This record gives sequence, C-alpha cells and structure tokens, in this order.
Amino acid sequence: MPHQNSDRAEKMPTPSRLQDLLSPCLLIHLDRVQANLDCMEAHLEGQWRRWRPHLKTTKIPQIWAQLRARGVTRFKCATLREAECLLALPGREEIHLLVAMPLRGPNLARLGHLAGEMPETRLAVLTEDPEHAAHVALQWPQLGLFVDLNPGFHRTGIPLGDRDRLEATVAACGSSLQGLHFYEGQLRHLDPDRRRREAESLYAQFAQVYRTLKAPDSQPLECITSGTPTFAFALKSRFLAGLDHSVSPGTVVYWDRTSEAFGLPGFQFAATVLSRVLSRPFPGRITLDAGSKALDAACGDPCAEVEERPHWQILRPSEEHLPVAVPPGEEPAAGSLWQLRPTHVCPTVNLADQAVVLDRGEVLNILPVVARAHDCGLWPKLAQTIGG
Repeated sequence: MPHQNSDRAEKMPTPSRLQDLLSPCLLIHLDRVQANLDCMEAHLEGQWRRWRPHLKTTKIPQIWAQLRARGVTRFKCATLREAECLLALPGREEIHLLVAMPLRGPNLARLGHLAGEMPETRLAVLTEDPEHAAHVALQWPQLGLFVDLNPGFHRTGIPLGDRDRLEATVAACGSSLQGLHFYEGQLRHLDPDRRRREAESLYAQFAQVYRTLKAPDSQPLECITSGTPTFAFALKSRFLAGLDHSVSPGTVVYWDRTSEAFGLPGFQFAATVLSRVLSRPFPGRITLDAGSKALDAACGDPCAEVEERPHWQILRPSEEHLPVAVPPGEEPAAGSLWQLRPTHVCPTVNLADQAVVLDRGEVLNILPVVARAHDCGLWPKLAQTIGG
C-alpha cells in the first residue's frame, strides 16, 4: 500500500502545545468529531445502517475507527487508495464498501483483484451501462454492482427516463447486482424549503423506478442517496420509507463553511488549519502562512474564515500566503496563531500529508493522512490481466 510519505509523521516527536507546531498544519479536533457523530446519530435515530459515509472527507484510518466503534459498517469512497486503507483496518469482514465510480481499465482491474484477495470483504463498484456491467460480472464476479442513476447532476449515471438502458444494465448485472445509487448533488439551494421540495420530487421519481424494476432473482436492493445538503430530507422521506435505504454524507464528520450555510444545526467545525501571522503589510492588513497549498482555493473566495475572528475578511490566497483584511486597530501580533475554518474541507484535508489530532485543545498526536491523493502505478500481478 502506498504510504511511504507517511513515515515522517511516525518518526517526528509530537509537540505538546499548539505554539510548538509548524504551520500551516491541519488540526483534527477529536471532541468535535465525536459531537458530530452524536448529531448524526440523532438524524439516523440510532440506525447506523442507514449511513454510508463517504471517506473522501476524512482520509485518516484512525478517524474511520471512530465510525466503526459507533457501529458503522457501510462505507463509500472514490479512490482506490481510500479503499485499500479502509480494508487494512481490523474487522474488514464486517465492512461493505462501495467505490462510487464506474471504474474502467486498470482501476477496475485493481479493485477486482483486491476483492479476490479479500473474499471475506464485501466490495462493490458503480455501473451505468450493460456492457460495463456484463464485463464486471463475468471478469470479477466477487465484486458487487450498484447501478448508478442520474437524477440531474449530469456527472455519471443512467438518466431516470432511460428505462431501456436501466433494465438492460440491471439484467447484465445478474447475481452481482446489489443496489441502486442516486446522488442528487445538484440540490444546493440555501433555502431549505426549496431544497426539500426538489429533493422530494426526485425521491418520488426514484421510488417509482425502484418499485417497478425487475431485479434478478427478485433480490432486495439497497438504495444509496444524498450527500450533506439533502441527507436529512432523505432520511425522513415517505417515498423512501420501507426501502433498504442509506444516505452517504461524508462532510458531516469534519464539517465546513459550505455545509454550515445549509442550515443544519448541531454540527461543529472539527477540522481547522493552524496558521501564523507572517506579516502586517499596512494598517488593516495581515498575511497568514496558509495559502492555496494548505486550503482548498477552488471553492472561490473566501476559502476560509478565522475561527476566533469570523468578521475578518479572508482575501484571495496565493500558494503560501493568505491576505486578510482586519479592522484598523485589530491587527494581531506577528507570529500569533489563528485557526482557519475551511470553506471546503474535503480537498483541504487532501492537501495535508499529516494531521495533528487534538482533544479539547490538547495535542494528542500527529497522524499521517494516508488516504490522500491517488496512486498511478500498477500492482505487478495486474500487468497481464487488465481489461474492460
């Protein structure tokens, strides 16, 4: 497994105080993670089976262990590295993991061989056309298949109205079919009533498709929907009631400014970026040392907010510098420490090689973010078996 870049974190002594940490650095607040899991448990009404968290946010196996300790056994991920890291945890025979991509070529081959080497683990992948489904079912029968439906996000999946393609894909899956995947990621309106109405309309359409679909052997199918903006609606939807249904938000574990804008109460910012004041160029302006290589900047401006001073104005970052406009007279001392709440936490975590774990402000340890990034090489054993 490709974690050579994590060795440094294991050899470094762990500073006991924030002021002794190098900056910028990713902070994971374990007490806030636990509070977010409590909040999620309330939404789930204790039914952990209804949550299939997306691992793209958390990326740290020790945090995944916190989810496992709560009773979470279903997961969703996007990368092969995330999959391999999760399956390296103890108790993998209890895990059901969906790689939520219609993988092709060597990526699919690698996942298929991973499933073959771990027959005690339940692994699945998305499919969106009959040729792909038939290929997976024949070449890697140990892999489960979830048929991906397109609810209007237009990223992957079979359009809801394309019944012929859907039925052909379901038939091609054969006994490998395990469920349907329906990610309504386009519903991001800040007005919760509008978001709920549009979500319910989609759930009604999905339920109609599901209930009239002829699955091989009439086996019950799991239905996976919803990220952070809509999961609360899906959990209470009358259209999804009675189905083997799970939601798949991942951001809820760490939280971020984008999620905060959707108006879901109770979640806390469990991932922040520690940064120092580098300079005070002129009255009303400071420069922090956390630029676009420490914070996701693709989300637009502002890419973060200062936790201790949310009224300060974060300006556009460069690679290693973050300009901040502050009210005259509030300029902090050069070298002072501040915590930044990311606007988009998932790619922010992906930028970090290491994370400092705290509990109620006390530094516990430094952990490698082992599931970040992508692999580009092949297992040697795959070289002769790639296809599809």
